Amino acid sequence: MNSRTEENYYLARLLDEDDKGVLEREARFNQIMMMYSCGIREVTTKLEILNDDLKARYQRNPIHSIKSRIKSPVSIAKKLKKRGVPVCIESIQEHLNDVAGVRVICSFIDDIYTITEMLTSQTDITLVKLKDYIEKPKSNGYRSLHLIIEVPVFFADRMRPMRVEVQIRTIAMDYWASLDHQLRYKKDDLDEQVLLEMERKLKHCADVISETDMEMLDIRKNIYGFRI
Repeated sequence: MNSRTEENYYLARLLDEDDKGVLEREARFNQIMMMYSCGIREVTTKLEILNDDLKARYQRNPIHSIKSRIKSPVSIAKKLKKRGVPVCIESIQEHLNDVAGVRVICSFIDDIYTITEMLTSQTDITLVKLKDYIEKPKSNGYRSLHLIIEVPVFFADRMRPMRVEVQIRTIAMDYWASLDHQLRYKKDDLDEQVLLEMERKLKHCADVISETDMEMLDIRKNIYGFRI
């Protein structure tokens, strides 16, 4: 099954194409995706304002860049299926927290925790879940701070709290995660021994990157002191 066929298959599963109301369900699916997109815009705006304010106060941008994405129908359907829940529109908001995703790339490790605290302390933000893979990395060496937050979005006729996953990491962590993602995508095409050796090397790189991040932070603090 090629990628286009696969996408069409899972989109059909989500929309339940046997239903005579498929056009209405497609409109409903598109509306939900629009709502998640608006949730991303709200969170992104908050992060940009924080970065601008900290730049004005301390002449330094803690946020290097911000990226975002909406899960594809394929990813949504596969995750619903993996969780053993109905693959349908109604399951999306009930069972998934990461349909909308924002990735925040910071220059230094302490910036990650500064941005996290400032974002989650805002009165209209609800912190649903926090996973600190920097303090406790995954076994393969993956490091990042993951948040699930709810942000209010005001639509034409109502307010709706939208859940957004926010991943916050350093430039080095993001570079590593990108390569690890490529390896996982291609792992079925690799010889088992080659795969194991590449995973070993990546784990070593993760440890080296972690040490480098800490050393870079120490250098910055010695140059500028302990301010933000």
